[in-house]
Parts: sequence; C-alpha cells; structure tokens
Amino acid sequence: MLSFEDLKAAIVDLIDTEDNPLGDVSMTLKSIINQLSEGSRHTVKRCKERCLEDAFQLLKKIPDAHLSSLEEEQLLLLVRLLLSMQLEMVNSSIACRKLDKILQHLAKVNHQLVLRETSQCLHDIVHRDQILSIDDLQIACMFLEDSRIGRDVWRETFPDLLDKLSRLFPVVMEQEGLRNGTFCYAAVKVCLQMFQLLPGEVAPLVWEPNPAGPRLQSILQALVDVILGQRSNRDTRLLAGTTVSMLINTAPDSRAGGAAAGSLLRISGSEPWLLTVGVLTVQCGSPGRGGPERRDGVERLAVARGLLMCCRPDILLSPSTDGCLLLADVFPLVCTLCQEKLDCHHYVFEVLALWLKKVKDCLPAIWELTGVRLLPDGSSLQQRLIQVMWNNAESPVEGVSEDVRVAFRLLLELYERDCQRFGDTTKKLSLSLLQRVTQLPWEARAKYPLLCALIPHLGAAVVLEHYPELPNHLLKCLSTNHLSPCASELHKCLVLQQRRDLCTASPDAPPTELELANQWARPWLPVLLEALSSESTLLQTNASTHLLPATLQAFPSAVHPLLAALQPDTPQNLHAWARVLAVHRASTGGSPWTLQGASGPRRLRLALGSADHRVRMAALDLLCCSPRSKDPPGPLELSAMRAFVPQNLNGESSTFRQHFQTGMRRFLVRIRDSCLQSLRAPRGKEAPQGGALDGGGVLEQGVDFVEWLSLLCYSYLAQGHSFQRKKTALLLLSALLETCTDTWSPERKKGQPPVCVSALINWARQREQWDFFCRAKLLTLIGCLEDSTNEVRELSGGLLLRYFPAAWPEDVAALLRGRSRLLLCSPRVPQAQTGALMTKTFGTLLTNQDQVFNDDVVSILLFSDLVRELERHYLTAKEDVLLGARSTPLHGALSTLERCLLEAPGRLGDMLDHGVVVELLGLLENISLLLLGVLYGAQESDAPPSFCDMGNALNTLIAQASPGGGAGEEEEEDSILLTEEHGLILTCCWVTLKGVGIFLGLLVERLLAEGKPEACLLTTEDLKRGSKVFKNILLKCRHWGAVEGCGAGFTRFCAALLTSWDPEWRDIPEHMLRQGLQVVRSPRPSSVTRRGAGLPMLLLCVASAEEANRSRPLLSLSVGTLLDTARDPLPAHWDQTLDLPQVCAVHTLQALVRGSLLGGAMLQYASDVAVLSLTLLRSPCWAMRNAALQLYSSLCSRVLGQRPGGARDGPVQHGASAPAFFLQHGALQPFLLGELRAAAGDLRGAGARLRLQPSLYPILTLLAQLQPGGPAPTRDLSGFLEPLLQLAASPVHSVRTMAAKALVATASPAEHGALLLQLSARLPVRPARCCHNRLHGQLLQTRALLDAALSSARYGSCELGEVLSRIEASYWLAGAAQRCPLVRAAYLAVVSTLRAQCSPAFLHQLSGSLLQELSQPQPRLQVGSLFYHQTAAHFLCVDPAWAGQMWQGFPSASPDLKLSLVTWVAEGRGLSTGNLQLVVLRVLQANLKEALLSDYVEYRRSYLAALVAGMTPGAWPSPAPQADPVQEAELQQSLELLLGDLEAQRGGPELLSQALCAASVLLDPTSRRWCSLLEGYCSPGAPEVLRLACAKALCLAGNPLMSPVPGWDSRPRHQLINTGLYLLQDQNQQVRVTAARFASTLRHLRGGAAGQSSLHLMQVNQEVPFVLDFLLESCWERPATLGVLLGHLPEPDLPSVLREACSSLYEQDEANVFAEPSVMAAFLLPPLLHMAEKYPACPALAERLRAWASRAAPRVLEDLAACRALRPGHALDAAWLAVLTHSRFHGALCGLLGRAALLLRLLQTTSDLRPLADPLTLQRDVQDLLCLMGQNGLHFPSAFREAVA
Repeated sequence: MLSFEDLKAAIVDLIDTEDNPLGDVSMTLKSIINQLSEGSRHTVKRCKERCLEDAFQLLKKIPDAHLSSLEEEQLLLLVRLLLSMQLEMVNSSIACRKLDKILQHLAKVNHQLVLRETSQCLHDIVHRDQILSIDDLQIACMFLEDSRIGRDVWRETFPDLLDKLSRLFPVVMEQEGLRNGTFCYAAVKVCLQMFQLLPGEVAPLVWEPNPAGPRLQSILQALVDVILGQRSNRDTRLLAGTTVSMLINTAPDSRAGGAAAGSLLRISGSEPWLLTVGVLTVQCGSPGRGGPERRDGVERLAVARGLLMCCRPDILLSPSTDGCLLLADVFPLVCTLCQEKLDCHHYVFEVLALWLKKVKDCLPAIWELTGVRLLPDGSSLQQRLIQVMWNNAESPVEGVSEDVRVAFRLLLELYERDCQRFGDTTKKLSLSLLQRVTQLPWEARAKYPLLCALIPHLGAAVVLEHYPELPNHLLKCLSTNHLSPCASELHKCLVLQQRRDLCTASPDAPPTELELANQWARPWLPVLLEALSSESTLLQTNASTHLLPATLQAFPSAVHPLLAALQPDTPQNLHAWARVLAVHRASTGGSPWTLQGASGPRRLRLALGSADHRVRMAALDLLCCSPRSKDPPGPLELSAMRAFVPQNLNGESSTFRQHFQTGMRRFLVRIRDSCLQSLRAPRGKEAPQGGALDGGGVLEQGVDFVEWLSLLCYSYLAQGHSFQRKKTALLLLSALLETCTDTWSPERKKGQPPVCVSALINWARQREQWDFFCRAKLLTLIGCLEDSTNEVRELSGGLLLRYFPAAWPEDVAALLRGRSRLLLCSPRVPQAQTGALMTKTFGTLLTNQDQVFNDDVVSILLFSDLVRELERHYLTAKEDVLLGARSTPLHGALSTLERCLLEAPGRLGDMLDHGVVVELLGLLENISLLLLGVLYGAQESDAPPSFCDMGNALNTLIAQASPGGGAGEEEEEDSILLTEEHGLILTCCWVTLKGVGIFLGLLVERLLAEGKPEACLLTTEDLKRGSKVFKNILLKCRHWGAVEGCGAGFTRFCAALLTSWDPEWRDIPEHMLRQGLQVVRSPRPSSVTRRGAGLPMLLLCVASAEEANRSRPLLSLSVGTLLDTARDPLPAHWDQTLDLPQVCAVHTLQALVRGSLLGGAMLQYASDVAVLSLTLLRSPCWAMRNAALQLYSSLCSRVLGQRPGGARDGPVQHGASAPAFFLQHGALQPFLLGELRAAAGDLRGAGARLRLQPSLYPILTLLAQLQPGGPAPTRDLSGFLEPLLQLAASPVHSVRTMAAKALVATASPAEHGALLLQLSARLPVRPARCCHNRLHGQLLQTRALLDAALSSARYGSCELGEVLSRIEASYWLAGAAQRCPLVRAAYLAVVSTLRAQCSPAFLHQLSGSLLQELSQPQPRLQVGSLFYHQTAAHFLCVDPAWAGQMWQGFPSASPDLKLSLVTWVAEGRGLSTGNLQLVVLRVLQANLKEALLSDYVEYRRSYLAALVAGMTPGAWPSPAPQADPVQEAELQQSLELLLGDLEAQRGGPELLSQALCAASVLLDPTSRRWCSLLEGYCSPGAPEVLRLACAKALCLAGNPLMSPVPGWDSRPRHQLINTGLYLLQDQNQQVRVTAARFASTLRHLRGGAAGQSSLHLMQVNQEVPFVLDFLLESCWERPATLGVLLGHLPEPDLPSVLREACSSLYEQDEANVFAEPSVMAAFLLPPLLHMAEKYPACPALAERLRAWASRAAPRVLEDLAACRALRPGHALDAAWLAVLTHSRFHGALCGLLGRAALLLRLLQTTSDLRPLADPLTLQRDVQDLLCLMGQNGLHFPSAFREAVA
C-alpha cells in the first residue's frame, strides 16, 4: 500500500482535475483530507481525535446521493487513505474507532469496495510465510476490537488466522524473551478477542469434531502453559486465564460449559490432569508444564478471575459434586487465595469482590436452586467471608483495603436481599458488625470504610446511637493526615443518609429545607463549628474542604444556623465565615452578600487583609467562585480584587501561591465569559448578575481589569524583587494568558479558551489594550530566564514557548543566541542551566518557524552543533582541567544537549543515526573516565578515593597548573576551606558525572521506546559500553548527589533494557547485578564508608527497574544474596578501619528497604530483614551494630510509615493494629516473643541482674507504634502480655517506659480492665521492702492503660472504682517514706490521670503533704529529684489555692523547685485566675533582682520568660500590682541591670532576647535607651532570635510610647516607627508577623477599640503603608520624619551598579533577601510627596527639605544623565541585557525615581528651589526614562508614573 502522503497527493490531484463535476463536494472532500492530514501529523492524542471527529462530521454533511456520485477511483483512494491511517494509529483505540466510523459511512456507498480493501490490508498478515510479528499482532487486535469491517474480514479468513496463531505459539513458548514480554501478551490478547468477538467461528471447533480442532488445541495448550508458567509475565498469565474462560463461555449449553469449567478448576489440585474443553483435551500440570513444584498461586488466581469475569451465569451455576460451581468450587479456591500471602494480593481481593458481585447477579437463581437462605446467621459461608475480610481490612498492601471495602459492601447488600427475601427484619449480622467495628480504636483506618458500608443498611440514627463518640473521632481523624480521606467519606455518607432518613420518615408530609437543616443542626452543628474554628490547621482545612461542602450539598439551608453562630472575632471564625459563604455560593449560585447585608463587605475586607494566609485564601475563594462562568464580577468584587492582588504577591506559602493562581484563573474565566456574553448581547441589555452595570459596563470594566493585571505582573518581574513575588506574578500571568488569549493547549482536556475569544481580543486591541506579546514584555520574560532560581526560569521559559509568537525580532533572537553561548561557559551551575534553557528556547523557536526552516533540518543542525560544543569542552578539559572548569565547563554543554535533545518533540531517530549515537556514547565514556581520573589522582586502587585522597589529587593538579608547576614552593598550612580552584574542579566533576548518568539513561530509554528491533540505533556493544559508564560512576564516585543523579538515569537504563525485545539486552542488568553482589561479598582493600558509596545504589537501581507486574526475580536474588552475606560469621580478626562484606550487605539491604520505587515489594521480606537486623545488634563489630540499627529503623518506617510532622505520639501513617501487623508478618511474632521472654527471664528470681539485650528496646519501640486490636482480635497476642509485665522491673528506664506503651498496643481493649486490676493489686499499701524499678514500671504501665481506657470513653467511674480505691490506698508512694523520686513522680502521674475521679479528701491530704515536703530543704541530691519536683509542682499548681500557697514560699524554695515554678509560668499555664496571677506577679517582681544576679543561666532565662508571660497573659501587658517604694526601687535597679546587660551584650542571644522582652514590660514609658536598643538589635545582621525579640518588645511596650504624654518627646516615636519598618521587611516570616501585630494593635487602639477584645491581625503588606500614614498624620511637621522616610528609600548607587564586575563562583547572599527596595520605594513615594506639598506650611520642615534638595539635586541630575547614556540602539545589545538582569539595577532606579519625583514636587511647590533645576526639564527627563525603560523590558509600579504625570 502507498504511504499516507502519496495517497493524499493522488486523491487531491484527482479532485483538482478540471473536468471534476463534484463542485461543493470537492471542497468538502478537501477539507476532510486536510483534517485527516492534520490528525496524522499531530503527536498529541487529543489533537488526532479532534481532527478525526471533525473529518467525520464533515463527511456526514455530504448527502448520500452526492457520495454515490463519486467515481470508484476517488472512493478507492479515500478508503486506502483511511486504512493507511488506521495502520499508523494502531496503538490508539479511539482514533481507530473514529476512522472505522468513517469507513462504515463510506461502506453505505460501496460496501464491497471497503470490504475488499480491508481484506487486502489483512491479506499479507495471514498469507505471509514468516510468523506473525508484534506489529501484525497489534494490527490483528485493532481490526478485531476497533473495526466492525475488520471483524467481517476476519470471519472470512478465520481458518488462516487460526493457523498463523497455532504456528506462532510454539515459537513464543520456546524463547523466554518472547514469552515474558509484550509479544506473548499481544498473542494472548488476539486469542481473547477472537474467542470473544468471533464466537460463531470458534464454537464449532471446540464443541464439535472438526479438522481444524488440532490447531485450536495447540493454542489451548499454549494458553494453559502460559497460565502455569511461573516465569511468564503476571499480566500475561492473568490474560491467558481470561482467554481460556472466554473459550469455555462459547459452550452451547450450561452442561458442557460447566464440565469444562470444572475441569479447569482442577488446577488447584497437586496432581497432573487432562483439561477437557469440549472435544479439546490438553495435558496440564506434568513436570515441565507447570507441575506443583513450579506453581506460585498466580495460576489459580488467573483461572478464578477468568471464570468470574467471562463465564455466563448458567455455566457458573451448573451442578458440581457439592452443589454448584460458583459456591462449591470457585469460592473455596478464592477463599484459599485470600489466606495465602501472594505478591499480587490486590488481584486476589479483586477476585473476591468479583465473586460476590457474580453471586449478587445470580442470587434469584441460587435461591431457586437451593431453596434456602444463602447467608443465614451463623452459617459457615457467612463466617468465612467475614473472617477473610476482617483479617485483611488493615492490609498495608496497596489496593487490598479498597477491595475489602467493596467486598464488604457487596456482602451487606447480599445479606440485605437475603433478609428481605425470607422476611428477616432483625438484621443481626449488620448490628453485630456495627458493634464489632465501633470497638476498633479510632486510629484504625479500616474502621471508617466499614462504617460507610453499614450506614445504608442501618441508617444514620442507629449508627450514631450505637457509636456516640463518632463525631469526636471524626474530628481526630480529620486532624490526622492519613485518616482524613476516610473520615471525610464517612461524614458524607452520614449526612446524605440522614437526609434520606428524614425525607422517608414522613412521605406524606415531607419536611421543608429549613426543618431539615434544624434536624441536621442538633447532632452536627457543634461538631462542624468546632472543626471550622479549630486552631489545628489540618482540621480546619479538612473541615472546610470536605465536611462543609458535603453538609451544604445535603442540607442547603444549613448555611443559616452556621452563619448565625459565627462571629468573626478570631481568625478561625473569620476563615469559617468566608468558607461557609464560598461553599454556599459555589453550590447554589446565590449572592453571598444578600445573606450578610451591610456587614458582609466589612467582613470581606477583614478577611482579605488578615495576617493568616488561610483566611485570605478562603476570602479569595469567596470572591472568585461561582457555579456559572458567565456571572460577571460586580464592582465590589473588582475593587476588592484590585486591592488584594498587589498585597499578596510575596506570600511565602507555596500552597497559597497555587491557590492564588487557581482562584485568579476562575475569576478571569468569569470576566472573559461575561465579556463575551456582553459583546454578543445588544447594547443596553443588562448582563445577568451584573449588578448596576449594563452589558457595556461589564465589558469595559472586565477588559480594564485584565489590562491592569497584566501590567502589574510585568512590573514585578524585574531582577531585585523577591523570588516569591516573581513566581506569583508569573503564575498569575500564566493564568491570564491561558484564559484571555486564543492559544489552544492540546495537553489539556478542560479549560480551553472558547472559539469566539478572538472577538474579545480584537475589541480590546482596538482600545490599545491587551497587547500581551509586545517587544517590551518579551524582553521582560527574557530577563527572567537569567533568574537565580530554577522555578522562575522554567516558568518564564514555558510562557515564552507556549504563548509568544515564534517570529521574534531579529536582534532579540541574535542576542538570545549569543547570551546563551556565553552562559554555557559559566562555571556557576545556575548560569549554565540558564544557558541550557535559553538554547532550548532558541532551538524550539527555530523549529516552530515552519515558513522558514524545515523542522528536521533545524533539529539536526542544532544537535550537531551541540555535540561539537560538548566535544570542544571535553578537549579543553583533557588538556587543562582547571582551565576547562573555569572557561568551558562540561556540565553546561551536557545540560544543554540533554534539554535540546531529550525534551524536544518528535522522534530521536529522525535527528540521529547510529554513527552519531556511537560518537556520543564514546564522548560520554571519555568524559566520565577523565573526571574520575581527576578525582583518583595517582591512586591505583579500584576502591573509590577518600575525600582526603581527592583533596591531595586536586592539590597536585592545581599546583601543576599554577605558574612554576609548584616547584620550589614552600609548604603551607592546610586550610579547612576550599579555594576557588578546588570549588571549580569539584563542581565541574560532580555535576558533570551526575549529568552524564541522567543523560545516558534518558537517551537509551527514549531510543528503545520509539525504535523497532530492525531500526534501533543501539547495538548490544553500545549498551554494554553504557552500562560500563554507569558502573564506573556508581562504584568509583563518592559524592552522594552525583551517585543519586546517576542512579536515576541508571534506573531508566535498566528498565528500558528489561522491557526490551532482545534477550541479550535483558541480560545486561542481571549481569551488572551479579557483578555488584560479587563486589559486596568480596573483602575490601580499603574503607569506602558512606554506607557503601554507590554500590547499594547500583543494586537498588537494577532491582527497582523490574516490572511491578512480574515476580521480581532480580529483587529476590538481591535480597537472598544480601541476607546470606550478612549472616556469614565474622572473621576471627578484622580491621575496624575497613568495611566488612557483612556490613556492606546490611547497608545495601537498607538501601533496598528505603527505595521508594520498590515500595511494597520489600514487605514480603520484612520478617527476614527484621530478624536479621535484630540478631546483628549482638555483633561484636560496632560497624555491624550501627548498620543493623539503621536497617531496622528504615524497615520500621517502611512497614509502619512515618508519624505526622515527626511527632513522638499519635498514629503512624499506615496505622496497623497489632493483630493485623502480625497477620501480615506472621514469621516475626515467634521471634519477637522469644526475645522478650529471654529478656524477661533475666529479671526473674533473686539472682536477677542487669544483662544487656541489644534487641530489646528496638522490639519494644516497634510494638509501641502498633495500635490496639479490636474486641475480638484475629490473632492471639496474649503471649506478649506476661513478658511485658515482667519487663516493668527492668533496670533500664527507657525499657520500662517503652514496655508500658507496648503493653497497651498488644493488649486488646477487652483486656485493659483485667490488666489494670492486676497491676493495681500489686501496688503495696504500706511501706515495705520492694524493687523500685519494678514499682516504677508498674506505675508507668498503669498510667498508660488508664490513658487508653479513659480516651476510649468506654470505662466509666464505676468500672474504674476498684482500681481507684487501690491507688488511693497506696498513698504512701507519694510521701517521704518512698525514697525513690521517680516512683513518687510516676504515682503522681497516675493520680493526675484519675484526678477527676479521686475523692476531695484524698486530693487534699495528698496536696498538703506535697506542699509540706516541698517547703522543706532537701537533704541531698538524688537522681530524678528535679523531675519529681516538676511533677509535684505542676500537680499542685492545677489547684489555684494550693498554687498560691506554694508561690508564697518561693523565696525559700530549693533551686529545683524554683526552676519548676518559673518554667510552669513561662509555658503559660495556670494564670487564668486573676488572684493567682497577682500573687505570682508580686513574687516574680520581688525576686527579680536576685534572679538577675544568679549564675544559673537556665534559671535566669526561664525567670525572665515567666515574668513576661505573667505580665502579658492577653493581647496587652497587664497593669502591674501596686508596689511599695522599696520594691519599686528594686524594680528600677533590676531594670537598670537588664538595660546594662543589653547595652553591653552580656549573655547569648537567647538570654538577651528574654532580657529585652522583660525590660519592655518594666520600662518607663519615655525610655529612650530602650528605643535605641531596639534600633540596634533590629538590623538584618543581628541574630534571628534578637530580631524576633525586638518585634515582641514592640508589641509589649511600643504602643504606650506612641501616645503623647506630658513632657512628650517625639524622638522615641520616630525610633519605634523606624524599627517597625525594618522589622516589617525582615527576612524571617515570624519576625514580620510579630511586627505586624504591633501595627495591628496600633490600628486597633487608633480606632478607639481599646476596650474591645477582638483584635484583627492584619497582613504585613497592609501594615507598612498604615505605619507610614500614621507617621505622616501624627508628626509630619517633625524634621526627623523626613529622615525616617529617606532612610528607607533605596540609594541610587547607579555608577557602582554599572561598574560592578562579574561575580565569583559562589555568590554571597544579601543579609536580607526578603527586602525589596523597589517595593519599599513605591510605599514611601506618597508620604514623601505629601511632605513636599507641606513645604510652605512648616518652616522647620521647609528648612530640612531645602537642605536635602541642595544635596540631592546634582546627584539626581547626574544619575538621570547616566541612565540616558544607557539607551540601547535600534538593535538590542548584550550590554543592555546584562544591565537588565542585574539584581540591584531595578532597585537603584526606583531609588532614583523616588528622589527625582520628590525633587520635582518640591520644584513645583516652591520657586525658592528653581535654581537647582528646571521642573519642566526634570519632568520630561523622568518621563523619558520611564518610557525608555518600559520599551526595553523594565517596568515600574504605577506610583512612579503617577508621580511625574
């Protein structure tokens, strides 16, 4: 058949003939062919499909009569064209089906022609002498599955197809490479489709004697061999099981089908058998054909899965020996599979769900067949099903828990139908399951899906009645990351079921929505309000994201009680208010402002300006959301968004930036769609939801907003702005261009711009707006390509390539090309990456200019140029490494080659040939050898060089490269700092080696993925060379970054080889694996440390590259060999400085366990690895013990998951209970139990002594992380209880502590009560001789069990009464008779847990004795006394009465007790009572001087923190209690001491920070010393803790100083405002937020709201202009005000900026990278101009302004002249681009513009200053400068343009 292009040209020529009578039909046919051609050319799947659909719609528009008039030759060419496309798109099912629809339409005109041509296409496949190829199989599949005409052809040629397949399978089964790859899968798939789609042709060959039967029998034999073949691909085996079952499904009657299915089910037996399917008989299970010794369970899974998926119900219900096949034969097979530990557990439970679904479908027939209930209560079938599901509900294997949930739901549906059929209304099973589920701990993740399944069958009310703790547990789950999805789903099920129950309760009089909402509010309103207003970020987010939408979807009127209960007096309530309105608006479309009235806009402003970014995100959602995209934003929303966007561009939260972009995209879509609607609507017609604006107003305001947003984004993309601001601006710009341009994005399924958006763009262009792609904006984005951060570079490059036209100005393109070449030679990695990105951008632009260049030609030329460049860099480095690293580093050229070659669209085969690939491989090999040789130096060993060896090699190399070659130079002292030469060489070596690995892996992966066997550009020798490169880098490099990067490429390399078609290629990874394992087992001549360097990475990469759907033989080989090696006995004598093979094996095992790509594959080895690691902890070798402990820790993290946020307590990620854990890892239980019993045995008897058990604490740690089991545990763990109880006597404190936690985890909740009684009975009731360790351990276990019992809320005071009485009877344990402080502290902890249940008399007696003892001096220091004093003090401080008595004795207390008391206050506990607060404050003030003179630094720091906490329990400092004159004098002395320490900087930063805060609550309101201290400590170079203390000090004492008092001096106010402005720009976010609290408090007091408690903390960006306005309004006439403002205006240091030379290799960061001089200049400009306008009103201010103008005017004019000299010519030059991308240039220009604007305003205000400069000339110069910079890519905020307008 001719190619597509030839057929296209022929048909176009035929249509274009002059005598063609078709007319309009010809034009339509041309359009169809153009669409087909475009679809053939597109590489994006969705583009192809859209073109084919358009072609079909065009064809349908041609009348059938006109189609019939086509000449046969024309129709023939068109059919051949379509068939050619089908053959090209054989891998796209949707495209082939669309083409088949077109062919079917043409077949209506000439069916025989279409059938004949299709038959001709398939003729070569079945009549060729060669066996079927992979392409033939894919074509056969396509014409069977996706072509109706193709199926007709296959019916005619069925015998030939059958013959080809029968000859194919023997060849496939003989070659392992074909049997395990896609070839065998494709062959089996053809058989499946043949049996499924051609049953009429297949059935006679199976069920009737036929000459063609032997061919089908050979196929059946091959399919069975595939099913039984353990080495075959698992997916292929499962598909083969489905195929054989589909063959059985062709049975003419149920008897024959049932007999065949029963014969197939004999696969579960252990003996060989004959499989009989109709007249076909094949041998199964014999040796060599999948005998019992080779079976792994997948064969049974494949058979069961296939029968359940394919067989008809009558076949599955056919009789068998013990009933019907479905119940008597299939179910036992499925049940057995569920109990086994296969590595495909997910598929097993998928089959269980299939079985239940099939039973559900066949349930009426089963009833009819059996005549009894299927699932009667207590039946064997019911119990087995429940047990199987319960055992695996908590399985950590991916997908199993979801399948169990589906199976559980199906079981309940079966039971429900069974009960309805036989009139059983008790539903005992459902209620018993509910009781069983509710008794699971709340941390059990399996609990909530099971509840979801039960709710529809029991109702929401019954579930809440039996499980009253459910709402509280839901909130706990929503506060835990991995439990929140299932808790959200459960809540949704509950509220939906509640609505259904309420609506069905009274069908005659259905309740109204308001009544439904009131019914909902009774159980759920407090819960939802608590969640929405929670201080927990996770709980608040999950509640607003999941609970609230589900609630308002089920009960829309619930918005009214929610809003009524929310008062926005806290950020949490404000967030909840905004989220409620946003969700209500999104779900109903109603206006949120009608619900709130006049208070709505005020609350919206508070929310949009809140300091909490979550509140701002919620308010943004409220602004942007709408269920209809055509709803235009109203004036309120537009004005709010204009104020919101500039204030939120520099947010530090990445989540906020993404949310900001998403919300802005929705807002812009509303603007665009409403503008389009207004554009189409007649003028004057009101747009819907448009407020008071008519259609024209909506259109104009929408276009203006988009124009304003685009200018704003570009104005903040200049260098000098913070990373956060630039990235946010780029994200918003991306949303704008995506929404408001006509660029179509093929990769996106949704969100494409409408077709008519061009009309809106043209309308805006007519108003000289929306010019998004002008030269100035192009230059701005090009400047972003040189940003120092990768994210900004990638974003800007993506915008340039995706949206900007390909035809760039010639000078810009030339400059980009030259600049990229310059940056490629930079030794700095970010600059080299910038050069790579520029080169890729340039190359993509060239290939997109179709009218000038040919794509392939340009790609080849560009690629060849890059290869030559890399070779030139290599030759330079080979000649002189130091020169190459400095002037032509290899990593830049390599990164460029990778980006331009591997990220380019299209096929690499079109750009490369074999010779180029060989050359490139050789170049990469030479580069790696060169760089490794540099690092090795003169070392001859194969082991990786140590860092010392590398340093010596580099020293030698640098000395040789220096003048004189190092001869005669004197030896210098070694320096611990790397010189620039060292840094250059090391950076070049490590980054290049990393890049070589990544590039080589990607290159091989892509070449093998797109190449066919006969056209691949790689040979076996090439791949072996590549593997050698990886091996050298991984085994000879020590830098972890290089090893990790190379490992990523090596994983891709191995994965591509393991899935390739060549068996030699597939053997390469295994060969490398065996080599690596041999290295592990070999003794090392030297130490490699670093956990084996790159050797573990090599083994990990090979094991990770295996297909997940196979049995992973390479992983099995690796783990087995490593386990054997690690178990080898150590030699009698070993050198501790060298790594042992055993140690290396353990470290390698750790790498496999931690490997993310292996994931659950390592879980099957968890027991063996755990036993090994625990056993090796006894090794005499310290390196072995260290490696074993690391391995054990990694294994626990893999099996149990991490705790959220690194917390010590709380559920771990996977949340497995102890029974579920040991059910999954059964081999681990006896070993752990044996270790515990051995450790406990050492503690028994009188001869008990301390024996170290290295494995004991790790075992206890593992057990402690498990969750308690349910009420009826699936596995007996009672054996753990006795050893854990005995371990309470361990002499090791940490063992006793962890044993208590492990006891709670291993005991079921039903056993907690008995254990508590047992432990409390062992407590002595009177002083007696006893083991303190045992007593302490028993108390710890008692407290742990009490915490668990009380938290479950299932043990009331009555049940705990006996335990409580025994504990109270052991009162002496807290007295002086008990000499061990730890025992006394543990007893107090137990009493604290039960404090609510203890009798008042007991508490009074205990508190009195504690107070009496603490008030007495301690005779001697004991171990644990400090902890006991803390515990006793905190116990007493819970009761304010006892706390007051204890604080009154503070002066005479012991040092330990004093420290405990002040720590208690510093932590903010116990000061809620006013009287107690006064007592504490008097004591703290009275003893302050003594504390300051103490030598105990920790006590001084805690004391000062306590003083601050005591005096500031709320938002403002509390008034100090009245002091007598003596005490007042002592306070003044203390204040002098504090100020003296601060001025002399005595003490560390922590102590000074506390001193600064303490001085702030004690100082005189007019203290200038304190203000000067703040100014000194707020500088960016000060320690962070001191800057934070300055911000806190401002909040504590700054506001009183802002209010004038008698004798008021304004200098402190200026100092405080100056300090506040610095802190509001601080690098640390916490410092900025704390400083914003000072400004918010000032705003609050200024508004006259000092008596109100609701202080709204506003955003930092809102507080900067507020502080400036406050300064201006309160003391504008003061000369110091001008000094403050000018002090924050950036210096226009343009000469130094323009002269600044290139930076060194490592740039030094600024002291404050968050500060943005240009933004601050924009903030300062309005106040400065306001002061200039006040020139005539204040002589003192005028004098200061006149002096400033005299000094500044010459400098301003000089800098303006220098800027004019920068004017680029007609063609852009490199000098301008260098200035454009300078980090300080934009800030310096803003400082210049600010000073020029101030000078201009002064000149315009008064004529006294006219001699300095002409105002008109100055104004024109500044406007020209703004225009010049704007035209050349440098934009400024609008404040500067407005100032000189």
